[in-house]
Amino acid sequence: MDVSQQYREAWEGFWSATSDTPGEAIWDSDPSVTSVPDTELLLPHADITLPVVDLGCGNGTQTRYLATRFAGAIGVDLSHAAIAHARRADPAGVAEFAQLDLVDAEAVAALHVRMGDTNVYMRAVIHQSEPEARPAVAAAVAALLGERGRAFVAEPTPASKGVLQQVAQGPDGPPEKLRRVLAHGLKPASATEEEVRRLLQEAGLATLADGATALVQTEYLPDGTRVELPARWFVLSRRGARGRAPEPSGRP
Repeated sequence: MDVSQQYREAWEGFWSATSDTPGEAIWDSDPSVTSVPDTELLLPHADITLPVVDLGCGNGTQTRYLATRFAGAIGVDLSHAAIAHARRADPAGVAEFAQLDLVDAEAVAALHVRMGDTNVYMRAVIHQSEPEARPAVAAAVAALLGERGRAFVAEPTPASKGVLQQVAQGPDGPPEKLRRVLAHGLKPASATEEEVRRLLQEAGLATLADGATALVQTEYLPDGTRVELPARWFVLSRRGARGRAPEPSGRP
């Protein structure tokens, strides 16, 4: 299967209209409040001698941090424009970046053949994917893990909609960063927590740990409070995966 042309164009349009300025995308928060705490939840379960794949990497902010914690990192995104951003932001080549449609099972399988078993980082991808594509997104996580990889997945819960509505109802309407998301037809927080759990389970993934969290945004409420979207995180393995990951021993 493939994503719809409308969905593909929405993301190309968004990233093409976004500058290289860090934080211009509403979700492009500093790793200190995103992938740093997320990685601390993943590391007790993960083999850091494996590389990590950042699914839906956008401009690569989190991928570059992940590359410092695992034996290599590759960020993939549906949008060619996003990958161009990511490569410009990484002149030293700390990470690798490639365009990839997660619902293209053959392309995902080819990446697994090239990389071998990998760890996976996926932050807020299922919720904004087209409903018919979500099972394939979850299946991509399982395919990349193989027997040895572990995944960190975080998705906003329906309570996020209330937060976004509050943001949109400011005295001047939606702030610029949220307005740009909506203007490109992107629909945040459109998957329920129950759906996310079901998709992960049906993809053959086993939950090793999970909990409540918040997805910290780069936008603020009128009173100066930083926008944080209620979310749920999961650390996952392929169901029935053999063996136990080595204990992490610092940077590779």
